[in-house]
Amino acid sequence: MAALRDEVKAFVVQALACFDTPSQVVVAVKETFGLEVSRQQCEAYDPTKYVGRNLHLKWRTLFEDTRARFREETADIPIANRAYRLRALGRMAERAENMKNLALTAQLLEQAAKEVGDVYVNRQTKNENPHDNVPPTKVQVDVVDARKPDAVA
Repeated sequence: MAALRDEVKAFVVQALACFDTPSQVVVAVKETFGLEVSRQQCEAYDPTKYVGRNLHLKWRTLFEDTRARFREETADIPIANRAYRLRALGRMAERAENMKNLALTAQLLEQAAKEVGDVYVNRQTKNENPHDNVPPTKVQVDVVDARKPDAVA
C-alpha cells in the first residue's frame, strides 16, 4: 500500500465526508489523480468506521467540518432542486424513448408528473371554505341479495 500525498488524502477524506462509498472514492481517485488505491485504504480515512478510529486529528477535523458543511448546504446540491431533477428526468425520458424502451419512458414520465404535482413534498393546505368540511347528515345503505337474477340496487 503506497503512501498517499496530502492532496490525495484530503480528497479522500472530503469525499467520504460527503457520504461517497469507498468504492466510489477509489474510482474518483483513479480518475482525478491516476492512482490505484484500495477500498480498505480509503475506508481508513473515515473516522466513523472502525478502521478509521485512530485517524490523525488533522484529517478527523477536516472530515467533521466537511460533513457538517455538506449537511447544511443541501441547497447547493443540484439534485436537491426540483428544476434540476425535472431536467434530468426529461433527458432520461428522451433517451429511453429513443431506445424504444416505452415502459421506462412511462415510469420516468410518471415520476416527473409526481415531482411537479408535489407528491414528494409535505405541504399542508388549509381549507378557506368551512362548508367544505361539513359531515354528512344522511347516510343511506341499500342491501341487495345478489343471488337473485332480478336484483337491482
